[in-house]
Amino acid sequence: MSHHAPAANLGWALGMVLRRWHQRVEHVLGDIPQGTRGFHVLSAVVHQDLPTQAALASHLAIDRTVMTYLIDELEEAGLVERTPDPHDRRARRIVATTRGHKVLVDAERQVADVEEFVFRGLAPEDKATFLELTQRTANLIREEDPATDPCVAVKEVLDLSEGPNSRR
Repeated sequence: MSHHAPAANLGWALGMVLRRWHQRVEHVLGDIPQGTRGFHVLSAVVHQDLPTQAALASHLAIDRTVMTYLIDELEEAGLVERTPDPHDRRARRIVATTRGHKVLVDAERQVADVEEFVFRGLAPEDKATFLELTQRTANLIREEDPATDPCVAVKEVLDLSEGPNSRR
């Protein structure tokens, strides 16, 4: 029985990379509420200038109601807090706590380690090219369909690939 990869099958290749990345990243992000989704929110809070919870939800393409619950969980974990917006007293800004900053630095290091593991067979320039082209393609798709929640899309793909006839 032969075990070679299907020739030039983008879906299969992306699925294999995504599965390996997701499994390992979810494991290292176990202390952040909702794993990768919570990590992406915390990262956006720290690295982006998003003035409101609604802007954060829009930026990450996460439903506003889902974002509310996610922010609640991150707040309960002591990673973020809601503070009054100095320009609009009705609005609340989401800011990372000191603990949130520390957790994010550690999580970013662990995610980088996972990515090094996932791409360990590639030359550094090939990894950089793959990441750059994948990001550009994702940005084009996002422009065409800005409402797609990437976390939901990943879950759907992984759920489909883990159907009753799949092998892990």
